[in-house]
Amino acid sequence: MKPALLSILGLCAALLAACDEPRPREPKLQPPPQPADDRALPPAARSADAAAERPGPFAWDAAAGVFTFEGRPLRAGRLWTFEGSTDGFVMAGGEVLPAETSSGLRLAARAFDPALRSPSGLALDGAQFSHVLVRVTRLAPASDWDGALHYVTAAHPEAAGFMALPFQGAAPGVNETVILAYDMRTPTMGGEDWVTSVIESIRLDFDNAAGGEFLIHQIAITEPPASTPAPILRPAA
Repeated sequence: MKPALLSILGLCAALLAACDEPRPREPKLQPPPQPADDRALPPAARSADAAAERPGPFAWDAAAGVFTFEGRPLRAGRLWTFEGSTDGFVMAGGEVLPAETSSGLRLAARAFDPALRSPSGLALDGAQFSHVLVRVTRLAPASDWDGALHYVTAAHPEAAGFMALPFQGAAPGVNETVILAYDMRTPTMGGEDWVTSVIESIRLDFDNAAGGEFLIHQIAITEPPASTPAPILRPAA
């Protein structure tokens, strides 16, 4: 056999042997850097730690972890304290994130009529749990306070005909903490609908305009205070 042919056959044998060897592991490449989210919330302009709290019959008992009325604890059907989480709340027309340095839910309005919505499927008896309490600090001003509460039942979605305004704590000032209290036995619109329904979710409207920022400390849906008699319910005409 000619030497040249032997060399070619030897080269082919070497290549075939190499194919049977395991392929060396390739180093993993670092993922390409991603641009920062320009919609993320910048650091808060003010700290809620120094905010003044507006006095009233409703209060938050931090040691017991409950809302109170005139010092007596209120039983809650749902209580959200936002300990490093949004607890399922979402926002339309703005951003919402857990607070940076403490518990709470920080939100910023970026468009007209922003809305904060609770998780769905609450399945709360509206007759038993008729009060909604929201402890909140305003961090940045806006031009148009709203404060409306809307809600959803199996019979209807959010609608202007089913809403309430707080009877305590409206329009917090900058660096002021208030408790917004809603008595859904006597809402602004809707009559007896809340107290004759199972409540699936709630929606809170703080400002109608863009620019406002808030820190929500706690939200609860509670039984009514024992010292506040329920209104007399009359059959619809």
